[in-house]
Amino acid sequence: MKKLLFLVAGLLIAAAANAQIQRPKLVVGLVVDQMRWDYFYYYYNEYGNDGLKRLLNQGFSFENTHINYAPTVTAIGHSSVYTGSIPAFTGIAGNYFYQDDKSVYCCEDKTVKSVGSDSSEGQMSPRRMLTSTIGDELQVATDFRSKVIGVALKDRASILPAGHAADAAYWWDTSAGHFVSSTFYMDKLPQWVEDFNAKNHTAPKFDIKGSPQGVTMTFKMAEAALKNEKLGKGKETDMLTVSISSTDIIGHRFSTRGKENHEVYMQLDKDLAWFLKVLDKEVGEGNYLLFLTADHGAAHNYNYMREHRIPAGGWDYKQTVADLNTYLQGKFGISPVMGEDNYQFYLNDSTISAAGKKKQEIIDESVEWLKKDPQFLYVFDEEKISETTMPSWIKERMQNGYFRGRSGEIGVVTRPQFFGGKDRPDFRGTQHGQPFPYDTHIPFVLFGWNVKHGASNVEAHIVDIAPTVCAMLHIQMPNGCVGEARNQF
Repeated sequence: MKKLLFLVAGLLIAAAANAQIQRPKLVVGLVVDQMRWDYFYYYYNEYGNDGLKRLLNQGFSFENTHINYAPTVTAIGHSSVYTGSIPAFTGIAGNYFYQDDKSVYCCEDKTVKSVGSDSSEGQMSPRRMLTSTIGDELQVATDFRSKVIGVALKDRASILPAGHAADAAYWWDTSAGHFVSSTFYMDKLPQWVEDFNAKNHTAPKFDIKGSPQGVTMTFKMAEAALKNEKLGKGKETDMLTVSISSTDIIGHRFSTRGKENHEVYMQLDKDLAWFLKVLDKEVGEGNYLLFLTADHGAAHNYNYMREHRIPAGGWDYKQTVADLNTYLQGKFGISPVMGEDNYQFYLNDSTISAAGKKKQEIIDESVEWLKKDPQFLYVFDEEKISETTMPSWIKERMQNGYFRGRSGEIGVVTRPQFFGGKDRPDFRGTQHGQPFPYDTHIPFVLFGWNVKHGASNVEAHIVDIAPTVCAMLHIQMPNGCVGEARNQF
């Protein structure tokens, strides 16, 4: 009897020693730039069965997912999806923002060189992002044996999702007409990328980002990375981040309705169906975990809304900057406003200091002057937003979106359906950036490995995506994460 007990105990110990954490072979993060949540249903009857419908019909959809910060723009959205964090921690305060009285681009890095071209379009890295990503934490959990690769036409949509410890990130250099990277990741493009570029390049300066062709090109590059890097075929879980940029460019030009937007979403559905079949073949159906989301939504065009008697309009922010500077020149003898971006006004510290003026007095005076504009619901000193009277949910989003030294000193919230841009009767496009549902309500669908079919209308947030994925992988959430893991009900 004792021998039997010892034998059973030995077998249990051996089994425990050989047990492994169950993880998918591959994680695929798919961000569709400017995809409003309702596009799933606005075009639903026209989608095929193997693309977006397949995700909804087989996956789990968090139907009430919102962005819980403002401004709602591309760089912030992509960083927040993968860090589970907010601009207040990531330092990604916009696509562009001012730092040390200079306008900077979120991924610009003059310490690196372009790999694959001689253009400055390749001088990019994630160094301005101050937190880790899902991919970074996956690398740490596997002692950097996993592979993490980012692919997108926009540099920020490839670099920020892939993270700091990524093996590679590839983006489109318009001046060269093909994919490039930077010396942050490598000294030379892999041969497979060279071969891909030779077969799939465009003429230099061709606007592929503003064409449905850009959707197809992105998925083709993602397939090439999948196959040539053998993602999902090693002992550890790999990660592929993919972002579709053309949907955003086309949306900005032609808005949320019309043949152009319809065309790009039909192309997205077709190409996604094809890519899912590639994943099924290369990795195995049920062996990969895929999530689809967006970095932000978009407002309907104000002329379109007005045609149907719905209040809407455009805010000429350049004119407001000029008028505010004129007012401050008369009041203080200086014009300290460098510009407006992200629904924030940026003040030049050097100009204020050289004139011997007190910055707080200029901020206070500017706030009171801007409050007279009926287009603004709220105007506030970003450092004193906790003292501002406004609904708590807007206040929270504004606080989450503020990073001292990179965000503007003064923030504004326009009336709903009023966005930055001249109010013209011939304007067809759209914008985004505000804390309202048309900009904040985004899709979030899990699909594949260990995903139950279903849906939930319980409110979730963009920052919940990273901890949800990390919980499924049994790895630590990113180091600046403020979201919470969501269960499939």
